Amino acid sequence: MNRKVFQASTTRPTVSSLADIVTRAQQGDALARSELCATLAWVAFANPESTQYVYDHIANSWLNTGESLSNALKPTPDCTLNDEFWSAFWSMIDDAEKGYDATSITLRAAGLGGFVDQEFGIRAEAAACDHAGVRTPEKKAIPGVISFDTLSRLPENSLGRELHDMWVTNNFDPEVLDRNAIGLSALPPALNYLNTRILQMHDVWHLMAGYETTALHEVAISSFQLAQFGHNYSAMFLASSLTISANRSPEGFALLMHVVSEAWQHGRRSPNFMDIEWEDCWNKSTQALRLEFGIRPFESAFPADTIEQAMANL
Repeated sequence: MNRKVFQASTTRPTVSSLADIVTRAQQGDALARSELCATLAWVAFANPESTQYVYDHIANSWLNTGESLSNALKPTPDCTLNDEFWSAFWSMIDDAEKGYDATSITLRAAGLGGFVDQEFGIRAEAAACDHAGVRTPEKKAIPGVISFDTLSRLPENSLGRELHDMWVTNNFDPEVLDRNAIGLSALPPALNYLNTRILQMHDVWHLMAGYETTALHEVAISSFQLAQFGHNYSAMFLASSLTISANRSPEGFALLMHVVSEAWQHGRRSPNFMDIEWEDCWNKSTQALRLEFGIRPFESAFPADTIEQAMANL
């Protein structure tokens, strides 16, 4: 991957250019893969207001859904991506050779937020407040940590008990990442609330939205979260993960991009998960809650364990 070309491509796209890039990427064009990743990096690190527009058009083109979409990008200037940012970005891409798990790559991608200018944080906060999937996040109280013991006493087949058993079986952390260790309290109010709530509810949404705990579905649920809440850390994670794939495993890029597109549309078509008071739902079954809120589980053209199967056959 030519890094100078990538950086030069990290800029505002047009509808026609997006459609052309997607077509060429689907045909295996290496330059198009790079241009597509650069566009996602532009959204993630330079222009958060354009997230919905770009992902809508990419998903529509990749899946050939033929939906009628807006043809106008918001006229917002780009935040500056300086040499320090690009040094940190390419260091993260290079370090993929050593191997990342879901937690470590999430931390590295989120850490790139420390290399963008202050204006970006202000704009990401404003974009979060404007997102249709969230209501006044800047005014919401920061939720407390879910009680592991409380969940353990809930009846079998309830959402709360299923969540508890998922944590135990997989040795998961209840909030994925420690909210204090990654400094969420230092973020502006809306981003503090959204990021805390998403960490807290990530595994709940795995269960409710039908995403398994495989490598492919961890990428997919990030796209679902981005569609649902305009979650900027998810945009950073997706841009980073797809760039790593295009750079190191181009044969898997089309798979990831297809599933990201499917999950994006799933998130756009699902009810707003952030509006649901999940703590009031612990005693109900996943099936009953899906019926109550009109939630359809994620469906993909690819098995959830596709990456694990491919690794086993190497």
